[in-house]
Amino acid sequence: MKAIAGALRVDSATIYREIKAGRLAAYRVGTGRGTIRVPRNAFSQYLDERGIPASELAVTL
Repeated sequence: MKAIAGALRVDSATIYREIKAGRLAAYRVGTGRGTIRVPRNAFSQYLDERGIPASELAVTL
């Protein structure tokens, strides 16, 4: 989540809200609370739907 939040220049809580609202696809890995992962294609789709050019982000897809 930190990498996505950093790339979008938002707080991690914003990313968790987007996941909870169903706007950003993610899945949980591990037992208990585990770790939340966002597939690259889901992040790419999220950017496309919002008109955010990936070339302007600090990450490579």
